[in-house]
Order: sequence, then C-alpha cells, then structure tokens
Amino acid sequence: MFSSNKNSPARLHALERVKSWTRERFKLPDGSTIFAAELACALPGCPPLETVISFWNADGRRYHFKIFKPVAEIAAEDLPYAWLLEALAVPENFECDCC
Repeated sequence: MFSSNKNSPARLHALERVKSWTRERFKLPDGSTIFAAELACALPGCPPLETVISFWNADGRRYHFKIFKPVAEIAAEDLPYAWLLEALAVPENFECDCC
C-alpha cells in the first residue's frame, strides 16, 4: 500500500527537508551523515507510518529519534529541541532494527 510512493519526488523532497531541519536544529556540519526513513509499523498501538532519523557527530557518536508521523506531515516544530541532544545519544553496543 505504501510502496507506490516510496520514491516519489514529493516523498524524497520531504526526507531531504527533514534532514535539513535536523542539520540546522543540532548545528551539524555540512559533511555529517544524516539518515531519515519512513517505516511502516504493524504492531498494535504503533502508527501506520513513522519517521526515523539518525545522525552522527564529528566524533562518530550516533544519535536517533522517531517522529510518529509520515515524513510528508512533519513540520520543523516536530523535531526534538537541541537541548535534548544528549538524551538522543545511542549507547555503545546498542542494537535496534530501525537504524
């Protein structure tokens, strides 16, 4: 059901917009890696589509968060505040299926 829009120009633009807002919000340098993906979830209580964002700082430390909306519906205000950065840090040896 969702795969037909997977590579649509509008969806790809929305993913780039979220990456740009993430770079801006957390003051990441231009060369830093930012990953954004829209995922379908079939678990009870989970939204049908959610967006997962991961990024790495200059030291290689990874951060991630989820926004429980399709990427096209995300606004800049939906991203976590910059002062929450340390709460978004992924502990070493942490494994997850999303990123």
